Amino acid sequence: MTRMSPRDILAKLVSFPTVSRDTNLPLVDWVEAYLSSHGISSHRYWHPSGEKAALFAHVGPWEPGAVVLSGHTDVVPVDGQDWSTDPFTLTEKDGRLYGRGTCDMKGYDALAIWALVEAQQMDLTRPLQLALSFDEEIGCTGAPPMIAAMQEVLPKGSDVIVGEPSMMQVVTGHKGGVSFRTHVRGFEVHSSLLHKGVSAVMQAARLIDWGNQRNAEAAAATPREVAAMFDPPWSSWHVGVVQGGTAHNITAKDCHFEISVRVVPGDDADALARDYRSFATQVRREVQAIHPDADVVLARGFGVPPLTPETDGRAETLARQITGDNGNHVVSYATEAGQFQEAGYSAVVCGPGDIAQAHQPDEFIAIEQLHQGQDFMRNLLSRLRA
Repeated sequence: MTRMSPRDILAKLVSFPTVSRDTNLPLVDWVEAYLSSHGISSHRYWHPSGEKAALFAHVGPWEPGAVVLSGHTDVVPVDGQDWSTDPFTLTEKDGRLYGRGTCDMKGYDALAIWALVEAQQMDLTRPLQLALSFDEEIGCTGAPPMIAAMQEVLPKGSDVIVGEPSMMQVVTGHKGGVSFRTHVRGFEVHSSLLHKGVSAVMQAARLIDWGNQRNAEAAAATPREVAAMFDPPWSSWHVGVVQGGTAHNITAKDCHFEISVRVVPGDDADALARDYRSFATQVRREVQAIHPDADVVLARGFGVPPLTPETDGRAETLARQITGDNGNHVVSYATEAGQFQEAGYSAVVCGPGDIAQAHQPDEFIAIEQLHQGQDFMRNLLSRLRA
């Protein structure tokens, strides 16, 4: 098969509607076949459902210490968004390439696939690996088992470059996150007899306000040195959607919401989670004292570790040498970089595109950003040959 340009690979990747709720296997099948046509063997980690898979591959010397190019294959839905182009057809307008995932993050995926094929034609002195995950958009749940599977099959890599859109700046830290799906079960009575029932909505409000109080306390405290790099410089609790209630004059039987905390590096995510569980247990005891059918039920949602800035980090040094970027950059969203770091890799975030375009209608990546990303890959390959 002819070697494709990053743009042509991007057009192919965008054509697969790999929304997280759906399969990504057609995309994985295509990437696997394309790599195979250039003599590159790839490996899969399968989602337990069999409907999704991660893909990873290795080129160069069969030894540890590879640079790992890490991306995810899934995208967010386009439902309800007002697109002026077909979201699953790459469309060029005014120096931009439009399509779902062009920015987040199939642009980087295309560059990584291109670089792996180019590397296969070279005499590398240091190996290069590709890692494409699934289910990043629903809480980075696909990367940890993929990372474990990689270490069973391939020599362990060293420096990981996660290509989330950063305008090719070298991001050395990001927040992590923990969430809980919370179901408050009440006991219905007429609201005039409120004291004899349990309003799930009003009890949920107590749990939500607990998050408000933690935010206020954290905002008033003096941030630690690393935390001070972030905006806001503290671990922040948030609830985005609340559902519950039957009528204005009936104590609500049910209320559902998901509460999450974005954790700055250095804070103990498990301790924050325990604090919420502890308060939820207190509320449970109080409502069950009113009626035994009342309850507070928690289900752990996503859990993503932060990316902690490294001292003399290998991945940071490599990315700075290539880009010339010596600024200090951290972000408040989570990526799979923290998961690689937790598994013993050195990791940074550095990829083309502007995060402001991620998840938006008419998502795009500037052609110039794609070119900068290709220059980055060329520079990287020259270093792997040296």
